[in-house]
Amino acid sequence: MITGNKGEWSEIYALFKLLGDKQLFLGNKDIEKLEGLVYPIIKILRTENNGNFEYSIQDEIILVSGDEEVLKIPISDFKDKAFFLLNSIKQNKERTFSVPEIEEFMQSINCISLKASSTAKTDITIVVHDQRANQQPTLGFSIKSQLGSPSTLLNAGKTTNFIYKIVGANLTENEIEQINSIASRSKIMDRIVQIQKNGGQFDFIKTERQIFSNNLVLIDSLLPEILSQIVFDFYSSEFSHLTDLVNKTADRNPLNFDIENEHKFYEYKIKRFLTDVALGMMPSQVWTGKYDATGGYLIVKENGDILCYHIYNRNEFEDYLLNNTKLDTASSSRHGFGEIYEENGELYFNLNLQIRFTK
Repeated sequence: MITGNKGEWSEIYALFKLLGDKQLFLGNKDIEKLEGLVYPIIKILRTENNGNFEYSIQDEIILVSGDEEVLKIPISDFKDKAFFLLNSIKQNKERTFSVPEIEEFMQSINCISLKASSTAKTDITIVVHDQRANQQPTLGFSIKSQLGSPSTLLNAGKTTNFIYKIVGANLTENEIEQINSIASRSKIMDRIVQIQKNGGQFDFIKTERQIFSNNLVLIDSLLPEILSQIVFDFYSSEFSHLTDLVNKTADRNPLNFDIENEHKFYEYKIKRFLTDVALGMMPSQVWTGKYDATGGYLIVKENGDILCYHIYNRNEFEDYLLNNTKLDTASSSRHGFGEIYEENGELYFNLNLQIRFTK
């Protein structure tokens, strides 16, 4: 029996839905269809444990393995099964569940697992016809589903901690202990406020891990500094959406960019960062700037629509990432942040970066 969570079942739903629709819709920054822009789908490629399969779209869906035609399936079957599976995913309250009716159909079309082969970073590979360029690019996608809980774009870890030095505050050991023991719902913000009330300022020193710092510098030499401002604003204000945090930083212009002609320095650099994170940059591994096999995201919306964002259409992809992400607080005890600590007679305070999708 095949069991999976809503996100995993969404991968099979995406396969069925796209084969039923026979076309790929492009999305805008608000996760709505871009009017007038569709890519007819020529075929969908899927790697299973028992081989590579091509779902070729003609009058019917032709399943090809090797160079051999394995079977033909009416397109209406995929439409029906997509509709049935969407309702099953939405109605299920369990963390993981099975859908026997769909499993039977999956086996009949040589689709034996929920997730694409784990060696592939791509969840689904689609060959489309691009009328504008008269080409047939092969596009790799990671599938993000809104049917389950919002996924993270950048996972928290000690790897994503930013270190700040506390200057100007003469705190006794007792006061430090009192501040560190604040346990309110917004305890980190409340600790920051107490430090500031005692005359403390937070000066960004560096990220906790050098690899993450170097990855950021590779994308943009000023990124560590810019992100340190955004992270600090998140923990010390009511803002969490990246658009708000970027706008707030831009208004303050802490890096003194020449904004006389209204260049969007901060927005541009953060979009570059988000795109690199989305397409392969991980804080703990040396980033070479080479995107992995996926060039974009397929978003499975709550109403069942599927929208595509791809580096192929870079502007929409970047706008989508900036407009649909927020900073999030991870476990401070697990990741070692949010407390005053002392090193060589100086006081420090770590803050953590975690980015999650809003939907």
